Amino acid sequence: MRIFRHYNDLPEDFRGGSIAIGNFDGVHLGHQEVINTAGGVAKERDIPWGVMTFEPHPRMFFQKSIEPFRLTPFHLKARIIEELGADFLMVLHFDKKLSDLTAEAFVGDVLKASLDARHIVCGFDFVFGKNRQGDGNFLRRRGQELGFGTSSVGAVLDDTGEAISSTRVRDYLSDADPRGAARLLGRYHEISGRVVRGDERGRTIGFPTANLEFDINNRPATGVYAVHTGIDRGGVIDWRDGVANLGRRPTFGDEDRITLETHLFDFDQDIYGQHLRVGLVEYLRPEQKFNGIDELTRAIRQDCTDARAVLAREGDRKN
Repeated sequence: MRIFRHYNDLPEDFRGGSIAIGNFDGVHLGHQEVINTAGGVAKERDIPWGVMTFEPHPRMFFQKSIEPFRLTPFHLKARIIEELGADFLMVLHFDKKLSDLTAEAFVGDVLKASLDARHIVCGFDFVFGKNRQGDGNFLRRRGQELGFGTSSVGAVLDDTGEAISSTRVRDYLSDADPRGAARLLGRYHEISGRVVRGDERGRTIGFPTANLEFDINNRPATGVYAVHTGIDRGGVIDWRDGVANLGRRPTFGDEDRITLETHLFDFDQDIYGQHLRVGLVEYLRPEQKFNGIDELTRAIRQDCTDARAVLAREGDRKN
């Protein structure tokens, strides 16, 4: 999948495509329906399949003081979209210039003149343009006039009949229910980053951990999780079972920063500097403060037993 950060001078091979447009934070099953609808049109007409999104998220531009809320940093969003099969990803930098662009100019200058789009797909609640002037109906009317087709995808419902949304995913994660989040995402929620050196306390008590340097986005509830962990070995993902602690490590007085420490089962390799994907499978317990190393060690041993049992029931499912 090619990634473009400017809509001007798009290579001819990628013009005239079917384009899904949206923020797609989380790339949950509802977002995937929008993206795959564009893909279906592209395959039917034998034209390029593209996805257009915005960085940073417009909410972060308009509300600069808000707490971290994003589910997927850009690199993770791009990976998920690539796995869906899109030919290219158009990432528009959301700044004042773009925010001031009218809906009319966005359609005429970006979608038509620059991308020469043949078909545009959006979600039922998608709005765009200065002061949120444009929506799916606006796209449909202008498409009829300018010669491109449009599709507006309705809400995708989960097995309870409720609409899938990024807000619900965040709520599940905040409520220590990663399985609920996974039902809406169609995969485990991931925290990913590069393995950095920690204080190596875990190694001294028999439970070495991989410590992640990760983006500060929406944080799940702190505590201990059973996890499926992928080590990126040059594009080949080596999946391992494990147990992870997301939190402030109160036993050691490190309460000023959030860390993610993952212990991989039956594994003893040097993976410093490598990229790790930690998929949250099940919440095991809240984080707690222990009265010394012996009590902590017993708790970790029980966490490992509990995580192994959970993951054995889970089988071979991976992200």
